[in-house]
Amino acid sequence: MIFDPAYLAAMVPAVILVGLAKGGFSGLGLLSLPLMALVLSPVRAAAIMLPILIVQDIVSVWAYRREFDRRNLAMMLPGALLGVLAGYLLASRVSDAAVGLSVGIISVAFAARRLFADGKAQQLVTKAELLPGTFWGAVCGFTSMIAHAGGPPFQIYVMPQRLSPPAFVGTGAIFFALINLMKVGPYLALGQFTHENLMASAALFPLAILATLAGVWLVRRVPAERFYTIIYWLLILVGLKLVFDGFTGLHLFS
Repeated sequence: MIFDPAYLAAMVPAVILVGLAKGGFSGLGLLSLPLMALVLSPVRAAAIMLPILIVQDIVSVWAYRREFDRRNLAMMLPGALLGVLAGYLLASRVSDAAVGLSVGIISVAFAARRLFADGKAQQLVTKAELLPGTFWGAVCGFTSMIAHAGGPPFQIYVMPQRLSPPAFVGTGAIFFALINLMKVGPYLALGQFTHENLMASAALFPLAILATLAGVWLVRRVPAERFYTIIYWLLILVGLKLVFDGFTGLHLFS
């Protein structure tokens, strides 16, 4: 499987996208799992990707170890744990297509409002608070557990706070590193860490590390306003992809 051309054609770009996302361009990461699902079942693809994500987490957390927002982590992590547990318990009953559709709609609506509806008016800057942080943390944990799709909910909650780009990326790096560690137990319980899956993950580790370092290098060289504009556009593109996949998966086009 590791050297199958179709497998490599899907997995190599997916790992590069996730690496760039871990390095700072977080919208790109959501494109990886649909790409892998072209050649593998979604559950198996997610299981192969999890060890890669954890290795990339080590790189990104080290790179941003001094640049993160402690208050956001404190507000979001308890909810994230509940979300991961809910995703594990309800995985057999909840449709990935339905979750992807809802996340996609929210992502597109949020990003479009920030880009277009606000115009040139001053955008309201929010701050981290307990109840919204717990709610969005739970959404992040749930969608991350079932589809590695925690990025848009995190962006919806944190981006209006207008953190500096390094603080925004560093907070996300530490937050999702901890979520990924939370997911190890559930994936073990699902029996997905087989020898073949772990070997497939190991073969992609070097590429994952290089892509993450490239993302870190790029995000430190993109001006703040341009950074947020890029993230909003990525959020729209990824949201549209999730909406399309959700409609298709639910057979709403037929």
